Amino acid sequence: MVIEGDRIILRSWQDDDVDAIIDGLNNIEVSKWLSTVPYPYDKEEANKFLSFCKEADKGTTDIMLAIVLKETNEVIGGLSIQRINRRNGTAGGGIWLNAKYQKNGYGTEAFRLRAKFCFDVLGLRRLENGYIAGNEKSAKMQEKVGYKYEGLKRKHILCMATGEIVDECITGLLKEEFIDK
Repeated sequence: MVIEGDRIILRSWQDDDVDAIIDGLNNIEVSKWLSTVPYPYDKEEANKFLSFCKEADKGTTDIMLAIVLKETNEVIGGLSIQRINRRNGTAGGGIWLNAKYQKNGYGTEAFRLRAKFCFDVLGLRRLENGYIAGNEKSAKMQEKVGYKYEGLKRKHILCMATGEIVDECITGLLKEEFIDK
């Protein structure tokens, strides 16, 4: 699968993405905001992740994609569309971006491409997401796409990177609220 944007491409993960995954996730400033990513992050973890992505690609409820810079073909992060429920018209998922590429709008572009694909291609009506409390970068990025804060799940996530139990802020995006700019 390939979804093309102005500066990035979302595509299926490939075996030779291992080093880019390690480079992006072996950083506590990235992994502390992700529930299922351990720190330190090594080749064994990256290979497990790739295996998980390949299995997900075989099913109908999850899509796992690499975020790639068009100009250089570098993998700079990843995102997911998970728990796709066509009957209810909903899905969840998340995003991560290598710290070297943050603050350039790539995450916002990727999340917009993801939402547009979910609404226009998958025919969904609502996306359900969230972020670990304190992750203001994620909160702002989601707001730019149209997500609304919907609530707080207190002590909901055990963060593998830090070992801490943290709160999760819940967000949602309805198709009619999507900001495609």
